[in-house]
Amino acid sequence: MAAPDYPCDPMPRLDALLRDARTGLDPGEAELLLAHVLGRPRSWLYAHGDDEIGEAVVARFAQLLARRKAGEPVAYLTGRRGFWRFDLQVGPETLIPRPETELLVELALGRLPLGVPCRVADLGTGSGAIALALAHERPDAHVVATDASAGALEVASASARALGLDNVTFRLGDWLAPLAGERYELIASNPPYIRDDDPHLGRGDLRFEPSSALASGCDGLDAIRVIAREAPAHLSPRGWLLVEHGWDQGEAVRALFEDAGLHEVETVRDLEARDRVTLGRNGG
Repeated sequence: MAAPDYPCDPMPRLDALLRDARTGLDPGEAELLLAHVLGRPRSWLYAHGDDEIGEAVVARFAQLLARRKAGEPVAYLTGRRGFWRFDLQVGPETLIPRPETELLVELALGRLPLGVPCRVADLGTGSGAIALALAHERPDAHVVATDASAGALEVASASARALGLDNVTFRLGDWLAPLAGERYELIASNPPYIRDDDPHLGRGDLRFEPSSALASGCDGLDAIRVIAREAPAHLSPRGWLLVEHGWDQGEAVRALFEDAGLHEVETVRDLEARDRVTLGRNGG
């Protein structure tokens, strides 16, 4: 007797696959993950809702959905995060770039001349967000990016190559140690500034990000103390130091800058009217 002729299960359509995914996940995140699996821009999904999706894509998409529902950041699942004017490569070795850090980039650009060679340092570069944004906007500048994590420097270097930026140098080491004997017109940093016992470290995306890029002592200021104390010796006369910090740390960071002998010290607030970046100028 011949085997019964059962029809094969049809492949799911893209719109149905997304509809199911959106029931348990943020719709935008579901779209980003599916676009990543397909190797297409997110906008492509809207014109291809009737397309059938193969089993391999469905399986890969299901894996990413499960990992996201378990809390893993979307940026780590896709390996990318938008910052400034481009996408950066990211991974578990790096902090995920946040929009707030773009304020530091804007303030730095306002203090770097256009079309004039200068030296800039980015301390604890991580994904390279600050260094690459400054190098992109100031092609005449030479940017040195330091980090104590060799893995983070590999990720940042890959982004620099992808963006075609050849005016960035990456150096392994803690904070200003790789800058021995050198001076810069501007030094910038987004160092760790969360207290070691802050409960937020055990919540959301922070659970998956490197603790060394997040927490810094009992008051969150250990790294900033080192930077404020050592930066003046690496600043050119009238050179600038800019540091991102927590919303409640502005007063403390200003005091550290002033104790280090910096002038014109001020704290700039972000779009939510929270203290975000403190800056100061070297003497001379």
